[in-house]
Amino acid sequence: MKLLILAGLLAVCLAQKPTPCKSPPFLTGALTISTQNKNLFAYAKYKYDSIGQRFWLREVGKLMKKNFSYEVLLLFKEATMYEINRQNRTCTKRPLKGDSNPMVIPKDASLLGQVTLSKSSGPGKGVRINTWTGDLPNKAGKYLSQITEVSCIPVSSLFRTKNFGWMALSFNNNAIKIVKPAQLDPPSYCQDVEVKAGDEEPVDFTSLFQKL
Repeated sequence: MKLLILAGLLAVCLAQKPTPCKSPPFLTGALTISTQNKNLFAYAKYKYDSIGQRFWLREVGKLMKKNFSYEVLLLFKEATMYEINRQNRTCTKRPLKGDSNPMVIPKDASLLGQVTLSKSSGPGKGVRINTWTGDLPNKAGKYLSQITEVSCIPVSSLFRTKNFGWMALSFNNNAIKIVKPAQLDPPSYCQDVEVKAGDEEPVDFTSLFQKL
């Protein structure tokens, strides 16, 4: 009888252990990007399709004390990135590392801890946030991501990079919807664009800003 009780308690504990979650089908919001060495700061609006693994960003900011504006479409399933200039109707195409999606918590991530944000101390109140950590693909650095346990909404992420040190992403105004979903598709003038010579080396999310 005691063995059955212990087995039952063990099953409950294992069932309650958090596992990396999957984002909602669609997310829209904003984020800020900053780096430890202060060489990059940007504010961006984003749209994300977790089913098609499509991530759109339009941002403004400063890189090495120079102002920039940037629109980029990352198609992780196709391992392709498009830099888009809608005013000039031009497009630059580059290969993308398909396993570098910043919106995905890898299955081998380690749970670092949990916190609950709440105005009340009552049980079941507040928002529980899980913190995950692990290695970037190909041992390119480390990451640390905070995401809500319910609905899997991103809160913040840290990426350890060679050129910037720690890169911090802070998400806000997240909504589980997509407005103007056409922005998640390459514009018509991007369809026949080829990768430029010298740009054959695939970029990932943390390195694409170095090519601005």
